[in-house]
Amino acid sequence: MSCAFSLLESCHLPCSRYLSTTFRFSRGWYQMQRPIKHKTLCLCRNMQTFACELVKASYVPTPQTKPKSLAKVETIGAFQKLPMVMPSVDIFQSASRKAKRVLPTKGIANVAKRERNRGAKQLDALMKELAVPLRGYIENFPKRIYLHPYERSLIELTFGAGNYEEVLKKVDALRKKVVSVGKEHASLCAKSLSKKEAEERLTEGLEKLQEIFKCEGQAIDDLLYIAKTLRAMPVVDLEMPTLCLVGAPNVGKSSLVRLLSTGKPEVCNYPFTTRGILLGHITLDYQHFQVTDTPGLLKRCDEDRNNLEKLTLAVLSHLPTAILYVHDLSGQCGMSPSDQFMIYKEISERFGNHLWLDVISKCDLLKESPVVFITEDREVDHLELVKYRKIGPEGALHVSVKNEDGIDKLKKKVHELLMAQMERIKSKRIQDNIEVA
Repeated sequence: MSCAFSLLESCHLPCSRYLSTTFRFSRGWYQMQRPIKHKTLCLCRNMQTFACELVKASYVPTPQTKPKSLAKVETIGAFQKLPMVMPSVDIFQSASRKAKRVLPTKGIANVAKRERNRGAKQLDALMKELAVPLRGYIENFPKRIYLHPYERSLIELTFGAGNYEEVLKKVDALRKKVVSVGKEHASLCAKSLSKKEAEERLTEGLEKLQEIFKCEGQAIDDLLYIAKTLRAMPVVDLEMPTLCLVGAPNVGKSSLVRLLSTGKPEVCNYPFTTRGILLGHITLDYQHFQVTDTPGLLKRCDEDRNNLEKLTLAVLSHLPTAILYVHDLSGQCGMSPSDQFMIYKEISERFGNHLWLDVISKCDLLKESPVVFITEDREVDHLELVKYRKIGPEGALHVSVKNEDGIDKLKKKVHELLMAQMERIKSKRIQDNIEVA
């Protein structure tokens, strides 16, 4: 049971008689025109209230706790804010140079006292010069749970599940060990009884810290590799319409990205040429758009997909993109049209809420009769599959990068698709603002 009461109730005087004429409050004299009967006379100037809880017929003050602020989830771009990580060798060498320049406290005449003072201060300085940058890394590398879902997927697919957190834990463990050993040897040096003993304790402490950094400093170098890799990843602007090219490996996605945008992905005649998310930009009618090239997808379940395929699915799952799905019915990509059809049906069902455009690439290589691999069944009853082998999905554009057939029409359709995606982004922004308000 809680209640609130004021000092007004705890500081009153009962009065049953009449108050006449003149009396004095805390702020001067007042003349009453007529007698007034007062039940209570307040003697306090300020009124305060507080909450209390009734426990066993006694009032117990209730502590006032402030609500904890919710952790803010990062938007895309956290990788570009990562701190610069120095190699472990450079960190130790820099710390050693600074520690050696530390002088003993002035005014110590005794040689032994001066030497142990110098040794203790140098060990303490070395410990701090090593621990401070490590603490900065731990504090400034974002926790994965606070990142955007797309960036969380990038970390997991690039470094493996849990490796990012494991490296940070090792760096923090190294920092704690450096602090513990540094303080221990600085204390031993400060307790030395002679100059020679102080020098030995100093040398021993320096060698111990160097040994620790040499044995466990690999964690810092691993963190350096993580920082370089993450900073090199392209930043997708969520407020800018994005076109994502999807399809089987080697169907011509990279060639279309080079043709449509400023992106320059590698173009080779073998599967999985694209080994990451490549980003390019399009400028149409003074408007800027993004284009992403993604690794190809194979016909298999999600559990059997490699990290490159999972990267493509992460883009489609977590980023508001329009999809340009590329098909190759010429047989040059190494995957049969039947398998491409199965992949296409799966992706179109999973991500049917995205804006969509189908493109048949390498149309200059298409023949009158559809391409059928030797592993395929020529006599199939699936009418949609039969139609797909001949002309692809309904409404698909036929283009050829080599002959530039259909390229102008493709650019026009892409512009219309990206403008529609821009309207979606604006509508979602308005809806989010209304929900927040």
